Amino acid sequence: MSTVPPETIATLAPHGVLRAAINLGNAVLAQPGNSTHADAAPTGITPEIAFRLGEELGVPVRLVPFNAAGLVAESAANDVWDVAFLGIDPQRAAHIAFTAPYLLIEGTYAVRKETPFVSVADVDQPGMRIAAARKSAYDLFLKRTLRHAELVYTDTSQAVVDLMLKEDLDAAAGIRQPLIAAVALHEDIQVLADQFMSIEQAMGMPLTRLGAGHRFLCDFVERAKFSGFVETTLQKYGARGATVAASAE
Repeated sequence: MSTVPPETIATLAPHGVLRAAINLGNAVLAQPGNSTHADAAPTGITPEIAFRLGEELGVPVRLVPFNAAGLVAESAANDVWDVAFLGIDPQRAAHIAFTAPYLLIEGTYAVRKETPFVSVADVDQPGMRIAAARKSAYDLFLKRTLRHAELVYTDTSQAVVDLMLKEDLDAAAGIRQPLIAAVALHEDIQVLADQFMSIEQAMGMPLTRLGAGHRFLCDFVERAKFSGFVETTLQKYGARGATVAASAE
């Protein structure tokens, strides 16, 4: 039986079930369920963390899958999820109350080997066009920081390399691990060694539900890091290149 105060549970799971938004656009953190079963639940790091939270609260968990992070963020006020797993971003923070990050992943570029690019800074030049997933954490960051290059959009992170090839773009932005997997099929494409950002992956809840629930969620994330649960889950799913975030000060 859960020892969590009822008012905390009511804030985090007001409908008696913890609805966890799962972003399937980030393959490092979650993957679709068995393709032979239409109702199969997603698997991966974020579903594992969601079920761990549900156990502590003593409530059942329902995973709510989304194909892109932007769709999760846009639905924050629609009462379709209670907690979410997203990269921290100031624009999203206008509607979502984040915890400290539990995980860090790298945002970088895939480029053709024939290009002179050796660093991410080389890509931000006049006339350069970069494929990106609309409203992803790295898209929001690049829109604020790019000075010269232009972003060209696709709906999901999985499609950025294909868009780069189809539209003859100069680079594809994304998370390092999925980019490496995508370019493995193309001998003439490589992933740059450095990064343009460290994406802070955190849990969040609708900004309208601040209070005991958010304090508990922040504490839960810190305990999940300190206990080794996040690290163990990373190893279980082979999330290479991702690192557990430091404890919040």
